[in-house]
Amino acid sequence: MKPAFLNYGRPPYPAVVCTSINHEVVHGIPSLKRVLKEGDIVSVDIGGIYRGFCTDMAFTAAVGEISNKVKELIDTVREALQAGIDKMVPGGRLHDISAAIQATAEKKGYSVVRDLVGHGIGKNLHEDPQVPNFGKP
Repeated sequence: MKPAFLNYGRPPYPAVVCTSINHEVVHGIPSLKRVLKEGDIVSVDIGGIYRGFCTDMAFTAAVGEISNKVKELIDTVREALQAGIDKMVPGGRLHDISAAIQATAEKKGYSVVRDLVGHGIGKNLHEDPQVPNFGKP
């Protein structure tokens, strides 16, 4: 397996994984100067190329004890993801997925990022369809 992110894009991404800490949305660059502390959350985004196909996955982990507010955020994100997955049915529409994610987040008092969207993946790292986390069903 080869790393998918290293040297990807313009300017070239300088690392194998993305590590986004606390309020960073995505694509944080790991560094020895970025030290995690109790109560932080870190999202780790990993991608690889295997037999000509790309992989791309991420997870968020707590560093030690986190506040109830941060736990609520993580739980809401998990619920929003599941709401979107539940709308992935034969004959369904892409924006039904997007609307379900948005509705779940907003029901809990959160908003969704509109400048970045999800994406398809296959032989290339970012493929269609673009999958926003917001929209009308």
